[in-house]
Amino acid sequence: MLRSMLLCRLTPHVLSCRRASCLLAGRTPNSLQPRSPALTPPQLSSHESFIPKITSLVKYSDQSAQNYTMIYTLPHIKLLRALSRLKLLQTAITGVLLPPVYVMYFQGYVTFFLLGYTTGLALLAGVMLYTASHFVRRVVGMMYLDPSQSTLKVSHLTFWGKRRDFQLPVSDVMTTMDTGDMPNEIILKLKRYSTPETMYFSTYYGRVVDKQGFERVFGKI
Repeated sequence: MLRSMLLCRLTPHVLSCRRASCLLAGRTPNSLQPRSPALTPPQLSSHESFIPKITSLVKYSDQSAQNYTMIYTLPHIKLLRALSRLKLLQTAITGVLLPPVYVMYFQGYVTFFLLGYTTGLALLAGVMLYTASHFVRRVVGMMYLDPSQSTLKVSHLTFWGKRRDFQLPVSDVMTTMDTGDMPNEIILKLKRYSTPETMYFSTYYGRVVDKQGFERVFGKI
């Protein structure tokens, strides 16, 4: 009986000591730890329903981009892209080498002939780059038609050799009869009624993928 009385008296003191040691050590007793709120079923259902909506939007955008039908392609557009980037690299290298040549000339290490030769080479590279980019940017790489055959998407290269697409209404595109080109000519013009800008394509070097769609835009070939 004496033993049970001692246990009853010592038990509160032992518990208080354990709680104090836990607080000093930075731990929280299990009975005092807050419970993390769990996700309720409505929250879970709304989170799960949000993922299919994003997936459906992505699929819809992909399908809308794939609805265009290719009517013309130029396989040699890759060579023109490589040529454009090669001219950019050549011009950049020439521009980097030109300042050191001027410094060496003023210090007396190189002759005036070498200075003039390097300067002329840099100017020639710049002129060739401008001429090449002016031509390459006007070459049509690919053409597409939308399902209603009322919008034409044209693909060509930029100054940096990257692809650029733009759209225009088919009613704004001149036929080969309006541009004055003969169907058997090697280089044909892509002209519009609303702007004097002219682009070029070739049925000789290129390939007409969809003849019916191509004739819908440019007339009989």
